[in-house]
Amino acid sequence: MATVHLRIGDLVWGKLGRYPPWPGKIVSPPKDLKKPRGKKCHFVKFFGTEDHAWIKVEQLKPYHAHKEEMIKINKGKRFQQAVDAVEDFLKKAKGKEQNSEGKGDSKGKKTPKKPLKILDEDDEDLSALRDPSEKPVKDDPHFHHFLLSQSEKPASSMEPISKRLKIIEEDTASTSIQAADSTAINGSITPTDKRIGFLGLGLMGSGIVSNLLKMGHVVTVWNRTAEKCDLFIQEGARLGRTPAEVASMCDITFSCVSDPKAARDLVLGPSGVLQGIRPGKCYVEMSTVDPETITELSQVITSRGGRFLEAPVAGSQQLSNDGMLVILAAGDRTVYEDCSSCFQAMGKSSFFLGEAGNAARMMLILNMVQGSFMATIAEGLTLAQATGQSQQTFLDILCQGQMASTFVDQKCQNILQGNFKPDYYLKHIQKDLRLAICMGDMANHPTPMAAAANEVYKRAKALDQSDNDISAVYRAYIH
Repeated sequence: MATVHLRIGDLVWGKLGRYPPWPGKIVSPPKDLKKPRGKKCHFVKFFGTEDHAWIKVEQLKPYHAHKEEMIKINKGKRFQQAVDAVEDFLKKAKGKEQNSEGKGDSKGKKTPKKPLKILDEDDEDLSALRDPSEKPVKDDPHFHHFLLSQSEKPASSMEPISKRLKIIEEDTASTSIQAADSTAINGSITPTDKRIGFLGLGLMGSGIVSNLLKMGHVVTVWNRTAEKCDLFIQEGARLGRTPAEVASMCDITFSCVSDPKAARDLVLGPSGVLQGIRPGKCYVEMSTVDPETITELSQVITSRGGRFLEAPVAGSQQLSNDGMLVILAAGDRTVYEDCSSCFQAMGKSSFFLGEAGNAARMMLILNMVQGSFMATIAEGLTLAQATGQSQQTFLDILCQGQMASTFVDQKCQNILQGNFKPDYYLKHIQKDLRLAICMGDMANHPTPMAAAANEVYKRAKALDQSDNDISAVYRAYIH
């Protein structure tokens, strides 16, 4: 394969760490920013974000040559916004190649560049940086950033988290925090000055912590498998040795684990959260569990003078990475308000639903619907195949009708490609279906659709699909 020679001004796809390839432009680095030693790389400004980074040449691909390939493999609203930003740039630059953004030549006007600040490892001032070619927003020092330092630690994400939020009171007595301008490139979040703890770095927790760090929060992390903490320590997080230590060190401690047993053990077990709770300490349970577990945890936390909030999240690993989760909160309203900047960093909207337990109920209902829907879609795909119909045509028709959605398109395409990499574990959606059915039993309310779907997921688990994506329920129909 011939070597591709890139130069300043070229549009590229840049790959950084665990993040997907993202469209950017090779630009001149600030004079005070040295190139990492021993590595051939280019300084890239990413479209649709406030991010710049040194990217190794082997992680760069020409934009136009790989556009179709990248658009096919990458999904999401923010990715599409970044691609749209590139296309808009190309339209504006057509016929004006000599006046490209932020750079001038003998025919163009130079825009003065403001030097970028590079943070040392111990520097806790996480105020963000702007594109050096753009005019800074007056009196607002907090801009999203992360750069590669000379040690080449990847501290840059390619997701534009740029939200100004407004609080809307609803007639239902719930509160929704919604993005007033979620696509504003110049937007920012002012992080709380409270110390944040986070327990659990699974599919959802990892994306949440990454976004908290990117928006300047001071975060201490703990995970049962300690190695998972390493990446976040590199990105600026602190390490807690036990859940109790994290709770005692932090003002607000979040947890996001797999099921009710794990949630109870984290609080009540040896060196658990309860041992670190003191009057005024806040504990936020983000796991999807049953209302009874929430009630128990709320009681034990408040019995020690702590403040409790439940805040399970609706979404997937990709939405977690993108900072586009929906947060359902209930419990102590003052904790909800204290968590405002955290929820802004991790989600596109949040709802306050009243007393503790209500968020668990709502989340189980939502996941019951999603799990049942996924099982039905899988059933339709397999029935199409069994009756000699094209599965791709079935999907094409489905996506042209009223049921069209990104969820349907992505899950079905993954099924047809045999890609069951977990975005939301099948074992977790089966757990949620089971809990929703139990909740229906307690309310003496029928849940026949959920019960039928639950049996299909149980069959998929028996076929060793537990750790695959929920779309692997498809395999229950073909074995």
